[in-house]
Amino acid sequence: MSVLVEACVDSVTSAVAAERGGARRLELCDNLSDGGTTPSAGMISAVKAAVRIPVVVIIRPRGGGFVYTDTEVGVMRLDIAAARMLGADGVAVGALTRDARVHVEQLRQLRDTAAELPVTFHRAFDLVRDQDAALEALVAERVDRVLTSGGAPSAIDGATAIGGLVRRAAGRIVILAGGGVREENVQELVHRTKVREVHVRGTRVLQVAMTEGRSGIRFRKPLPTEEGAWEETHERRIAEILRLANG
Repeated sequence: MSVLVEACVDSVTSAVAAERGGARRLELCDNLSDGGTTPSAGMISAVKAAVRIPVVVIIRPRGGGFVYTDTEVGVMRLDIAAARMLGADGVAVGALTRDARVHVEQLRQLRDTAAELPVTFHRAFDLVRDQDAALEALVAERVDRVLTSGGAPSAIDGATAIGGLVRRAAGRIVILAGGGVREENVQELVHRTKVREVHVRGTRVLQVAMTEGRSGIRFRKPLPTEEGAWEETHERRIAEILRLANG
């Protein structure tokens, strides 16, 4: 059986290129520089119209870790419902407790909302304290596959652990190896782990320079340095800006 390549994409152009290159499934994301968040309804619709291979939509309301409030889970459930309506072929989700375990209650809500759609548990899995226990929790909740680097910075670094997960899974759940999978290491990774699916980016850097326009203006800014950090509007800051603007 050949190894399935799942390409992680964030645009219609990338989706089409991945399909032409031989990818047999896509994971569609937004904000890949922040680990991937839920893509827009327009992007889901456009990608579905442009390709014939399955499209798995990531459901993640923000960057900055995977510990969610009930409100955020509610947003995720609405996003899953929208993805289903737009023709998604699967969803990728993940939710953890503060003590680094699979949040089974939240996962169950997301799984139930997905209904007939296949569910992938994404690389939130790589932050759990006990991957064997987490794997059993995912099997119990009828999750179809888990994307993992084996709890290491990259899949090749975690190859031994991934191989152990493949053996433990024993066909009950698909182990999808991902994290820094490239041309120079994919053959070794597959050989060492016995995975039958790999998750890749496979990108190149492009740039469009405007012939006229202002220079020195930047819209991009660095992400928070802590992996579990994110930015959120502060009520008191808004109130102070309002006070000063009207002073």
